[in-house]
Amino acid sequence: MKKYMICISSLLMCLFLSVHANSVAQEKHHHAVDSTGKRVRWTAEEKADRMSDKLDRRLNLTSKQDADIHTINIDITRRMDAIKSNTSLSKKDKMQQAKALNEERSQRFKTVLTPEQYKKWNDWEMKKKERMEARMDKKQQKHNN
Repeated sequence: MKKYMICISSLLMCLFLSVHANSVAQEKHHHAVDSTGKRVRWTAEEKADRMSDKLDRRLNLTSKQDADIHTINIDITRRMDAIKSNTSLSKKDKMQQAKALNEERSQRFKTVLTPEQYKKWNDWEMKKKERMEARMDKKQQKHNN
């Protein structure tokens, strides 16, 4: 039982770190600049716009699909931002809630996309996850040496 709990804890920590590392990487490369030249964070709506535009380009969405995907992305992104900024939540709780939101996004996308589009999107997401895990493994190996 102890081994099982340690395994689950490790898996959850990896998921949180991948979500966090991804958000840090995105923050480094995707900041807006205000009129003084100072970088500012993207709003939930701007993040949703960027995600929706990318999906539209990759999946050839219909205008109805594009609108539905955009609505889903705004909702999930706003809720994800609220989780990230909630200082009363533990890292584990944030990670669990972020995972639940990502699963919700996936289920909602499934209702909007065709099976072929959903498979393409899901494959793309899996590849991103694999790359993130590989980077985390590499970073962990560096840290251990």
